[in-house]
Amino acid sequence: MGTREDIVRATQEGRTAAEQGDAPTTCPYPGTSTLRTAWIRGYARARPIVDHVE
Repeated sequence: MGTREDIVRATQEGRTAAEQGDAPTTCPYPGTSTLRTAWIRGYARARPIVDHVE
């Protein structure tokens, strides 16, 4: 699989993790990997935004 496909897959995995309610610390990629960045981007896009309530 090429890099582009890997990045798309990692983004989709991150989105799925967020939709399932998994913690962002469940990312399976090491901190130095571009795939980690893609995973976190997918996670952030799917995670609901919480308004600050006082």
